[in-house]
Amino acid sequence: MAIKYQGHTAKSLALLGLFPLIAKKLVEVYRVKRVLRGFRKPARFDYNVVVIGGGSAGLVSAYICATLKAKVALVEKQRMGGDCLNTGCVPSKALIRSARLLSDARRAPEFGFQRATIEFEFADVMARVQRVIRQVAPHDSVERYTALGVECVAGAARIVSPYEVQVGERVLTTRNIIVATGAQPNIPAIPGLEQVNYRTSDTVWELRERPRRLLVLGGGPIGCELAQSFARLGSEVTLVQRGGQLLPAEDPEIAALVLQRFIDEGLRVLLQHNAQHFEHDGNEDVLVCSTHSGSRRIAFDVVLLALGRKANVSGFGLEELGVRESPTGTLETDEFQRTRIPNIYACGDVAGPYQFTHVAAHQAWYCAVNALFAPLKKFRVDYRVIPWATFTDPEVARVGLNEHDARARNIAYEVTSYALDDLDRAITDSEAHGVIKVLTQPGSDKILGATIVGSHAGEIITEFVSAMKHGFGMNKILGTLHIYPTFSEANKYVAGGWKKAHAPQGLLRVLQRLHGWRRGGK
Repeated sequence: MAIKYQGHTAKSLALLGLFPLIAKKLVEVYRVKRVLRGFRKPARFDYNVVVIGGGSAGLVSAYICATLKAKVALVEKQRMGGDCLNTGCVPSKALIRSARLLSDARRAPEFGFQRATIEFEFADVMARVQRVIRQVAPHDSVERYTALGVECVAGAARIVSPYEVQVGERVLTTRNIIVATGAQPNIPAIPGLEQVNYRTSDTVWELRERPRRLLVLGGGPIGCELAQSFARLGSEVTLVQRGGQLLPAEDPEIAALVLQRFIDEGLRVLLQHNAQHFEHDGNEDVLVCSTHSGSRRIAFDVVLLALGRKANVSGFGLEELGVRESPTGTLETDEFQRTRIPNIYACGDVAGPYQFTHVAAHQAWYCAVNALFAPLKKFRVDYRVIPWATFTDPEVARVGLNEHDARARNIAYEVTSYALDDLDRAITDSEAHGVIKVLTQPGSDKILGATIVGSHAGEIITEFVSAMKHGFGMNKILGTLHIYPTFSEANKYVAGGWKKAHAPQGLLRVLQRLHGWRRGGK
């Protein structure tokens, strides 16, 4: 009887252990019903999911839903591919590549040539940018996604209920909605801006005549990438940054390497300059800035606004449904990418907190599978390992913590660095500059973060991304065979630096005595 009683008790305890999970599920069901109360739920739905926005996040969401054999509609009011294809990643990298060719030509003596000259027309360079966009466009096209099983609907979407999306005269009924409406350049409220010739990262691609004097307002990734490219293409570039360093998310010594390259290439960089107003002075436009030492006037022909991007959260019905915004101006979502209305999800730039194409795709997976399988199964979005790169020359790439972040979060760390001017491949390529900087947990080879500034940084960083994602540390990087001579060898060398700093000194002294004894010494 005692054994039977103990078994009964064990089962009872097991059931009690399940109670919190059951209670949590019941609370979730009640919350969903309470939020959706008052909205008429159709008896049947046209779609499992309607995706609003044909940029990176929307395309991946629709692709996953179609791959999982759900019926999905993708609504896009302008151009498939969104910002990344049409005004962001693709055109900017095409421009950077063309500008890099000119920079390499000017460096001809470094490579053993007396001189190299390239004749070009700015309009032809910008035409190439458009050719690249057209070449990539089929990857994001209506034709491709239709073939994949996605119904592509052209027009402006309006969410009229949690189950209905109106496009023109047509109303699409759906079990779930994924909002992937992206972001747009932030236009600052600077007096006089409307009276001057300004461009944004959306409209700069319309230029066909090279600006003689280009003013770039903002020293973040977009401003830095475009400022350097236009300078290499022959514009007189002035970059104005309100803060005390370029790339403010990076550690100061990393940003300083980029700043020094800009100065070496003839860019005029003005830090701690706060834009006050624009004015028209005679025949030229002028920006008036305040500085620590007073006022400064900067004349220009075109000003490029690179002051970040704001999420497209309004104009398609979410306000009327009570969907809230976060303090940063994005749509407020939970750990499953749901908005306040549990069958409306959001991903990409409109959801934040990162505005990267690869993060948009990452979030899109969670939106798609959660929309299709909740409440049976839900997945919490994983932000533990998020890499990014700024494609200046030198490139800056990062994953995880840097020193600035670690100190702000009071996280203990150790730093190991390797200077790329010592790397054989960097020397052969005349790219012997930059550094790899890795943060590890004290007393462990666990990687907390890595920053690379130098040639090919955006490619080299991947090994650290994999290490952090899959839980291996500096010892395994050191024990991995790397091809010689490559830039990726630098990862092995920085791991070697970590190992040397953590070598067992007591054991090494014993080995020293052993080797001496084997030589016949005392």
